[in-house]
Amino acid sequence: MSDFASNFWSLYVTVITVVGIAACLLLLIITSRKKVQATADNTTGHVWDGDLTEMNNPMPRWWMWLFVLTIVFGAGYLALYPGLGSFAGQKGWTSAQRYQLEVEQAAKELAPVYARFDGMAPEALAKDAQAMAIGERLFMNNCAQCHGSDARGSKGFPNLSDGDWLYGGSPDKIHETITKGRTGAMPPMAAAVGSSEDVRNLAQYVLSLSGSPHDSLRASLGKSKFTACAACHGMDGKGNQALGAPNLSDDIWLHGWGEAAIVAMVNNGKTNQMPAQEDKLTEQQINVLTAYVWGLSNASAAAAK
Repeated sequence: MSDFASNFWSLYVTVITVVGIAACLLLLIITSRKKVQATADNTTGHVWDGDLTEMNNPMPRWWMWLFVLTIVFGAGYLALYPGLGSFAGQKGWTSAQRYQLEVEQAAKELAPVYARFDGMAPEALAKDAQAMAIGERLFMNNCAQCHGSDARGSKGFPNLSDGDWLYGGSPDKIHETITKGRTGAMPPMAAAVGSSEDVRNLAQYVLSLSGSPHDSLRASLGKSKFTACAACHGMDGKGNQALGAPNLSDDIWLHGWGEAAIVAMVNNGKTNQMPAQEDKLTEQQINVLTAYVWGLSNASAAAAK
């Protein structure tokens, strides 16, 4: 209900809920008082399929009392817990509060497990089978939705297993990325490049940097236009990890390959965001996850004993 600026919907839900419960109680009272005149053989006179006769037996008392108890329980629940619009209930219970309590309880139970990893460098953790088993589960639960279960990513989501890093692949940088998240933004650059033909020529030049198939004539014309990009990507197109600017010379394309994809990027720009995990994972969990991610692109070093 906090999403609404007006309290109308809160009142609406409250009225509907209260009226619904009251209507159930009223229906029970009315039906309990209604009498059906029975025939001498205690039937209502209603017959179906020729031989199915409706008897005039009263409603079982246990059923009626169960109905009453259900209404009383509902009223009591709504007094103690959220359910009447924005009313928080006497106990002040919230799902966020309950979630936090369960997270803290789980962290307490897992503390002895993570304690063994305290003080271990990521490189050492990457060689520990138990730590990597935990790291894999952390990755599956928190990272695989974007980067894939094999960590090879997809369009718009970096491959974490190939050694190509936007912000750096050292354990410290990976830890920083997981903890604080990243927001990578490339502004639309078409106005700085020139005409639409200039943008196409620039796209061909960018393709040439990685040795990709390209139009050499257009690439030569687009080379001078690359100065608009050099501030971030460098004159050689090798990128800048301090800015998260991709290396354009390694034939790894995060947002799509080819002239059309590059033209769209220059014209429209792009903003990519990885959410911070510091409020979701503990520091010990982040350390183990850091080692796991580092080990994905350093398999030989992680495997060495």
